[in-house]
Amino acid sequence: MQALIRNGIAIDDTFAEAFGMRATAIIITAPNLKWARQAAITMTGFATSVIGCGCEAAIDVDLPPTKTPDGRPGCRVMIFAVSTDELQKQLKTRLGQCVLTSPGSACFAGMDGSFSLDLGSSIRYFGDGWQISKKFGGRHYWRVPVMDGEFLCEAKTGMTKEAVGGGNLLLLAADAKKALTAAESVVAAIGKVPGTIMPFPGGIVRSGSKIGAKYKGVIASTNDAYAPTLRGVVNTALDANVNAVLEIVIDGETSDAVAAAMRAGLKAVIDLGPKRGALRVSAGNYGGKLGKFHYHLKDLLP
Repeated sequence: MQALIRNGIAIDDTFAEAFGMRATAIIITAPNLKWARQAAITMTGFATSVIGCGCEAAIDVDLPPTKTPDGRPGCRVMIFAVSTDELQKQLKTRLGQCVLTSPGSACFAGMDGSFSLDLGSSIRYFGDGWQISKKFGGRHYWRVPVMDGEFLCEAKTGMTKEAVGGGNLLLLAADAKKALTAAESVVAAIGKVPGTIMPFPGGIVRSGSKIGAKYKGVIASTNDAYAPTLRGVVNTALDANVNAVLEIVIDGETSDAVAAAMRAGLKAVIDLGPKRGALRVSAGNYGGKLGKFHYHLKDLLP
């Protein structure tokens, strides 16, 4: 595989292959940012991959009081799924179990559009008949009595059918410490790109996967071509000086957002340089046969 060299780092002439998804967003507010983030982090737990979790979710951005509907600190959370029904299911379950239960929380639509999902309308029955419908400023809310007062929740939130999941970067380094340093720099840079999330723990994946496995019923298994301990027994994609690989997976509200995130990530790892970070950057794809979105690394270089 040919590579371009930027600041001493080899950039593979390859592409990330991504898929169309459905996505929604909500704004969670609380008396302070600590509790807004706590509700958001709890809600987005166990949401790394649709393969096993049903959805992919994470915090998009923290919001100051001047940017939220009720003038309190908040977070914008994004959730991605493969179908509208699954997205609605995940939204309802996570809202009811993780946001409704969080002290002082309120929840508002984080996305507009011609498509919508139930938000407060899906959990209002928890009020057991004491819930109150309220319309204000052309928007519809539900007020649900709870033990610390009431839970204010907008009735619906928007949904987009133009979202993209699976943008990715593979960071190949001399050792695990340098791979993690490179990955952390990429996560920090992508975190500044609005409308994107990195759903895996801290935005980083150590257990990259391939489609299929030798065992019946296992739909994904370890990406052995990038596993350094298997270098001598498989058709490896690793150079002799690479001993650790970490992956960054990106979901975006739009295809342009994913491209912008990958561009920001590439710049960050290139700026860091090979002595402290990655020796090489690649991307995962399936030969272009499965996902309709292809992000060629050479087109995203700074």
